[in-house]
Amino acid sequence: MTRGFPESEYRARVSAAQARMAQNTLGALLLTTPAEFTYFTGFLTRFWESPTRPWFLIIPATGTPIAVIPSIGAHLMQQSWISDIRTWSAPDFTDDGVSLVCDVLADLVPASGKIGMPSGMETHVRLPLDSLTDIQARLAPRNLGNDAGIVRALRMIKSPGEIDKIRAACAVAERAFARVPDIAAPGVPLDQIFRQFQMLCLEDGADWVSYLAGAAGPGGYGDVISPATASPMQTGDVLMLDTGLVLDGYFCDFDRNFAIDAPSQQAQSAHSKLIEVTHAAFDAAKPGITAADLFHVMDRILTQGAGGSDVGRYGHGLGLQLTEWPSIMPQDHTELAAGMVLTLEPSLEYAPGIGMVHEENIVITETGAEFLTTPWPADMHVLKGTP
Repeated sequence: MTRGFPESEYRARVSAAQARMAQNTLGALLLTTPAEFTYFTGFLTRFWESPTRPWFLIIPATGTPIAVIPSIGAHLMQQSWISDIRTWSAPDFTDDGVSLVCDVLADLVPASGKIGMPSGMETHVRLPLDSLTDIQARLAPRNLGNDAGIVRALRMIKSPGEIDKIRAACAVAERAFARVPDIAAPGVPLDQIFRQFQMLCLEDGADWVSYLAGAAGPGGYGDVISPATASPMQTGDVLMLDTGLVLDGYFCDFDRNFAIDAPSQQAQSAHSKLIEVTHAAFDAAKPGITAADLFHVMDRILTQGAGGSDVGRYGHGLGLQLTEWPSIMPQDHTELAAGMVLTLEPSLEYAPGIGMVHEENIVITETGAEFLTTPWPADMHVLKGTP
């Protein structure tokens, strides 16, 4: 797999953003998060794990982006297609990039102009509140507000190259899932399985494993976000592993359920229903229907249309972030379009405090949908013996 994208693709993304900016009279976009940097520049680093320094990317109304970044990032940014790179020595306790980014924006945007930042669900601003307040004050009377949904709209529709990267990430995770019988069996502690599964993902080609969740319990589990405990697997347990590994910046996000020794009839029935629901959603997924429509297709089978569970949604967008827009929930009326990558993630509770979730990844095509993961069978995979 070729890393990154041709410069022409990054330029096309910027041009598409600028066309929408013109429609919304925006003089610049101010971007601050890893996914936004990677999407427009190809800049990819794990240094984002440090919250110490803010980073700024400015998309002007015309021309190429301007990176306003800590000097520690200059060498890597110079390897991208971006040529206008402004730096400061960071961290700076008194002025951590604020003056520099304000100077750039003041030169680009007239006092009567507007500057947009992504806002709403699935977005955040990655800098201290004090710095953001200072930037707003220094740029006044310019209006620093929302970006009219421009970045969200662009990133929702993946290019063929982006889809190929997500498909490749899914393939890495599938190879790791195929080796779960090598690491999981009755008596093996859950935390050991978690550690070894991450090792399998790395061995099979992941760049890193940003997210691994899961659970195990008799006949099912109570939640899917708890850290692993040292509890050993027992006969009748259901083990679930949900991975969001990263390959060249792009996530996969899907899970697999396994029965220890043998599934209970109740667990097997729940698993079969989740597979049925997933396929019903896949068959319905096509351009023109909404995320809400897709929710109701699943919910009619899961709850007879009662409106879902406390989880809140049955899937979401996927790409440079583990979760992206849209959300498969009754309030989201985003129309599906070719190029959207989604997770289908139905869940159900079938006993007090015990439930199950299943997840696959798909891409919307011109005529329907395509699985990016190999669909899991209705019969639960059984783990026996010793690993």
